[in-house]
Amino acid sequence: MSMGKGRITIGLYNSYNPKQFQEPHRRAIARAGGLAMSFDMNLALIGFPFPEDLRTPVELANWVAGTTSIGSHGGYFVDLAEKGRFHTFPYPTKGFPPQLGEPILTTSKPDPKKSITVRQLAEMVERGQSVLLVFGLGPHGVPKDAAVIPKYNVDVTGGGYSLETCTAVGSVTGALHALLYE
Repeated sequence: MSMGKGRITIGLYNSYNPKQFQEPHRRAIARAGGLAMSFDMNLALIGFPFPEDLRTPVELANWVAGTTSIGSHGGYFVDLAEKGRFHTFPYPTKGFPPQLGEPILTTSKPDPKKSITVRQLAEMVERGQSVLLVFGLGPHGVPKDAAVIPKYNVDVTGGGYSLETCTAVGSVTGALHALLYE
């Protein structure tokens, strides 16, 4: 990103299975890693059940990449980790990690008092605000206790259409990139 622009972090919130790492986790991570590399964004995984013997982001990335063909066989995700642009965090209790920027809940059902457009989100980044785009991974999205934390909500469709997680991640990141670099 050019000088003056804030950083964008794709935040995948694991609401799929908090106890066991499964194939949907692997596929979503590999896809999000490719998007993060493509659009010069960071990736944060929140509440993912990784094996305890994997301690560093690069170890995690190599482990995830070892069994996927997505994103150049996981290579984009490994590159992201090697560049220091991938991190993991536990589930939030009072708030999302502040170093990731202003959390923005991506949802098909935005709170009318918190709702912003993708254009307004791009303007925040243009002004230098770093943002954490929070996407729920799982059939029920981000649980209510975490969904109430962000001050802002964005619906990329503008019409309340629910999208599958990876489709939503691609839509939001692609739309933001287009607005920031038009």
